[in-house]
Amino acid sequence: MEKLNIFEIPALYRDDFRITGFRFGSGKKSIAIVGSLRGDECQQIYMCSMLVKRLRELEQAGELTEGQEILVIPSLNPYSMNIGKRFWSTDNTDVNRMFPGYSLGETTQRIAAGVFEKISQYHQGIQFASFYMPGRYLPHVHIMKTGIVETERANEFGLPYVLLRTPRPYDTTTLNYNWQIWETEAYSLYSTTTRVLDEDSAVRVVESVLRFMKVEGVIKGEPEPVEKPQILSDQDMQSIRPEKAGIFKNFINVGDKVQKGQEIACIQDVYDGEIIEEIIAPHDGIIFFLHDEPLTYANTAVCKMIVSERSGSF
Repeated sequence: MEKLNIFEIPALYRDDFRITGFRFGSGKKSIAIVGSLRGDECQQIYMCSMLVKRLRELEQAGELTEGQEILVIPSLNPYSMNIGKRFWSTDNTDVNRMFPGYSLGETTQRIAAGVFEKISQYHQGIQFASFYMPGRYLPHVHIMKTGIVETERANEFGLPYVLLRTPRPYDTTTLNYNWQIWETEAYSLYSTTTRVLDEDSAVRVVESVLRFMKVEGVIKGEPEPVEKPQILSDQDMQSIRPEKAGIFKNFINVGDKVQKGQEIACIQDVYDGEIIEEIIAPHDGIIFFLHDEPLTYANTAVCKMIVSERSGSF
């Protein structure tokens, strides 16, 4: 293992800003893994630390395939993580909306450019991603449909779901999209949480990356057999949005099967505690995403469910 200084910016009043990476093996630039791009992605940096530890152990045991290089970058935004702020600490910009970057631009543009110059050289890229809204997800592989990534390759992770998403205009400055435009096979892996640690889902996602590496021949060994994942598209998902703002109380968990007409949550008035809205499942399905903040706005997705009548029976 080699510890690298991927990118650095001199600072006026404190220690310089540095992005640290860990390189394993040498030769063909096979796989790059990127962790937290935002300052609240604690689960994502934690999974990277677990992966660095496992790869170091595998390298010491001679289990890495010769002629293959792996790069792991745990965090692109350590300044914001130090103060618990989601976006860039000074101007509140999002690093994951700055790719491929601009070396003469604003700070986050320069960070994106400096890192992307290194990671765009790799054949495959994996991002430990988080959703833009607070909540819990079922672990899954997320692919933007650009024509670069073959869906069948995503099956190699062994996670239960693969979500295919048609890119929207605001996706064109994300890491995943630009990786693919620069002909890197890019996969976003979603764990269950973002700001808090979930050991079980962290282990599951890290093991899925190691399984992928085995199938791709980057590390030695035969992958454990797994069931073929369910392939989902945007049309298989339905967002559930309350009409009123207030205290959000849910009665289900991520992964639960629900039936049409079942009460899955309610909204309470923040002042008098009265229930002002009952949230009812519009279809049979499985809870894929669930809001986990105590308050919610009106017309904001508090739940995303896989609709069984659209994606087949479960």
